[in-house]
Amino acid sequence: MIALALLFGAIAVLDMRLLGLFRDIPLAAIARPAVRVAACGLTLAAATGFLLFSTRPFAYAENPAFLLKLGLIGLSLVNVAALHANPRWRVALSGGPMHGSLRVAAATSLLVWGGVILAGRWIGFLQ
Repeated sequence: MIALALLFGAIAVLDMRLLGLFRDIPLAAIARPAVRVAACGLTLAAATGFLLFSTRPFAYAENPAFLLKLGLIGLSLVNVAALHANPRWRVALSGGPMHGSLRVAAATSLLVWGGVILAGRWIGFLQ
């Protein structure tokens, strides 16, 4: 639960800033620590998730909710990579205007990471 709180909490704050909330706080002041906290949360979640998976790997490998969760995590990681590769990300970090593509990435992030959480909770109901 701590890993999930670190991961989603940091992502949610950053995504909400990209969507226009907390405008009085510079993006760079939120982004740098939020990315680090999210990375720590993801690392911890992956490690504990692997331990959980190792208890019944064949059962999890056949669980549609687990497979959906993995797919959504992959989609989320592609989304964050695309955000960081977007030249408008660096412009926004330096105080420039917030481009619509950054807002789309933030909304996508919130939706997909929310889906990861729901799929994770759904795993137990399908076993």
